[in-house]
Amino acid sequence: MNISVSASIYHQPLREVQPGTRLDTLLCEEARAPFDRLWWWQALERHCGLSGTLHGARGEAGEALLALHEAAPGHLVALANWYTFRFRPIVHGDPELLVPLAKALKPLARRITLDKVPDEDGSTRALVQAFRTAGWWVFCEPCDTNHVLEVHGRDFPAYHAALPGPLRTTLTRKSGKVRTQVLRHFDAEAWAQYEAIYAQSWKGEEGFPAFLRAFAEAEGAAGRLRLGLAHDAADPTGPAIAAQMWSIEGNTAFIHKLAHRESARALSPGSVLTAALFRQALDTDRVALVDFGTGDDAYKRDWMNAVRPRYRIEAFRPGALANLPRLARRLAAHHLAARFKRG
Repeated sequence: MNISVSASIYHQPLREVQPGTRLDTLLCEEARAPFDRLWWWQALERHCGLSGTLHGARGEAGEALLALHEAAPGHLVALANWYTFRFRPIVHGDPELLVPLAKALKPLARRITLDKVPDEDGSTRALVQAFRTAGWWVFCEPCDTNHVLEVHGRDFPAYHAALPGPLRTTLTRKSGKVRTQVLRHFDAEAWAQYEAIYAQSWKGEEGFPAFLRAFAEAEGAAGRLRLGLAHDAADPTGPAIAAQMWSIEGNTAFIHKLAHRESARALSPGSVLTAALFRQALDTDRVALVDFGTGDDAYKRDWMNAVRPRYRIEAFRPGALANLPRLARRLAAHHLAARFKRG
């Protein structure tokens, strides 16, 4: 990368960026997922206590920006939390604009940590190269996994036929015992049922329920929400026994939340509802990819056919004494790993 790429630099607090402005328009144009949009970052700030800033470089070759927040004095991190599937730079035009951006961050931080960065789109490689070219000491390692379904044009019957035998058997035996519905709009009563199910599931307490509800409302208004509910077919007027929240963006379905009542486990309502939402995504929405988020949960392997790594990039500004303890641990771990690899 060329460190001489010219660009004007900006550091704009998220609270100052208004909907409909140039930055908002840029983000909407470059968004490939909810996690790329101004709305997502500002909602993290409003509901999750993450105060963020858009750090950008703009020039004739385009624009590049990173949404970051200060986790501790001198330590900038990705503006993201467990609701975020992946974090990436937003680049419009030449990715070399990441170099002056990385250089401009030196006066603001001694250390930068970016978690859950993808590389199927080249984000990891571009960021590592940019920070190194700008003079940072950079470490990069896998930190998580992302299970996805690459649809390859299949409809739901073809997909169903390729599922593992035990799962197909479960769906065949239980589907008639569970009634499902998929809402494409936000419904307050349905959301209350989701929250009640989540409270009685194995999931535990929701971290920031106001954030999730606001997200569901926004996705519903935009036509991207897919909210699934399952009922015991023998008790159609009773409470829902499973719920899931998906969203559709571009050619991808994102699975955000799923839960079922432990008391209804014998009916496998979660599996039956998942199948119903896959049918919706493949046959009605006709997506090319289904994204199950991060985490290497065993049950995800039954539904998905590909795994993508997520990376942690850690950049240290040379000469910052406060970095020494962390940097020493990093170097020691790197040395031990190299020795182990050599055998």
